[in-house]
Amino acid sequence: MVKRCVCFFLLIAWILLAGCQGQDVSTTSSESDERISVDFQMTDQSVINPFMGFAVDATSKKAASNYSLVYIDITFRELQPDAPDQFDFEAIAQSNHIDLWKSQGKHAVLRFVCDLPGEKKHMNIPDWLYALTADGTFYNTSYGKGYSPDYSNEVFMKYHKQAIAAVADYFSDGFVSFVELGSLGHWGEWHVKREDGIVPMPDAAVRDEYVRHYTESFQTAKLLMRRPFQSAAEHQLGLFNDMAGDPEATAEWIDWIDNGGDYTQTGEKGALCPMPDFWKTSPSGGELTSSLSMEYLCGEGLEPTLSLLKETHTTFIGPKCPVSSSDKYDDEMYQNAASEMIGAIGYRIGITRFEMKKSAKDGGYLVSMEWENNGVAPLYFDLPVKLYLTDREGNSTNIADVDIKLSELLPGEKKSTATEIRIDSKTGQKSITLGIIDPMTNKPCVKLISDQEYTEDNLAELYRFD
Repeated sequence: MVKRCVCFFLLIAWILLAGCQGQDVSTTSSESDERISVDFQMTDQSVINPFMGFAVDATSKKAASNYSLVYIDITFRELQPDAPDQFDFEAIAQSNHIDLWKSQGKHAVLRFVCDLPGEKKHMNIPDWLYALTADGTFYNTSYGKGYSPDYSNEVFMKYHKQAIAAVADYFSDGFVSFVELGSLGHWGEWHVKREDGIVPMPDAAVRDEYVRHYTESFQTAKLLMRRPFQSAAEHQLGLFNDMAGDPEATAEWIDWIDNGGDYTQTGEKGALCPMPDFWKTSPSGGELTSSLSMEYLCGEGLEPTLSLLKETHTTFIGPKCPVSSSDKYDDEMYQNAASEMIGAIGYRIGITRFEMKKSAKDGGYLVSMEWENNGVAPLYFDLPVKLYLTDREGNSTNIADVDIKLSELLPGEKKSTATEIRIDSKTGQKSITLGIIDPMTNKPCVKLISDQEYTEDNLAELYRFD
């Protein structure tokens, strides 16, 4: 009985000495109920968090420096300029500043392309591959000039599979988080200007083989397709819209997702299938349309653009976005629009309640937290979530791992977690902090949308002992 009373009064002293951090802190103590609780508020702030936001052209150091995602496209010609058994990753890494972005903890959106229309006659496949196939079409259309391969050529498919496997292996460290299935068609968008005599897109059997090249090679990155093909549904892929912000084009894209439809490039009936809930498990991405000026999209067209981004549960936009133009990203209107768009897309995760009470286990405490996502999409990666004890010098010790799958915290939903910790009740001058860890860097990376304060190490302060 004496021991029980001593422990009880120690807990009372600890509670009275605890700091409140400016939050709504309540304490309750009795022989049957000894607890501390802190309520936090969700905010409307725009936060640059990982795995969402603008995917800025990786070649632009200034534009990409302030955002968490970079966009990298690799042409077949860049990857293997000289021979079928040689890959020039060194040149790709240099031109895209890959080492710099990795050192800053950024992640990438990747697209492999075989045909980029341009102003001059050119090919985006290697000369050696053209010599082995040479059955595509050199074109000069309203899109521009270029070369469109015959994607059903078995030799071409063989070397494409090899190329994708090499790219996936090179980026197997987690740097590439999203892969847009390019490869086929102009800009890797799975369409060609067939009315101008270009070799048509291949049928479903061939297209599915290209999809398998990706699904068999990329193990952790999230894959996205331009259209909701049957193979996209089969492999539970995400989808991307390169006409984001264009009301008519986006309405068509949404109709494909809701209702399926025909693939007009080949005349296949029902090649597109309904995937209305795809975004709950796989991302929605893309870039802003080129059919409307960026000035319009960031000005009078901003509100409808924001509405479309929310409606399509967008997680990332790029490379075309308000900061993609080197002469515009310092403009106030563009910066305001950028902030609005960041706040309208992706996940927005916060902790609205923290509670700690003595558990039945000797010397242990039960930490309960209420989690909320008021964004438009989940965080698609189950990052480790850890609790720490942090002292006033900023030194942190991991005291527990929180059992939560952040990928399952959908917009508008709440989740509760309960975590056992063991700390000295007389700890003093320390805080209980939380970190959401990026496995690539092994550092805290996600900032909560709720109003916690943060340490220099990017840990959210949940409770402070004084």
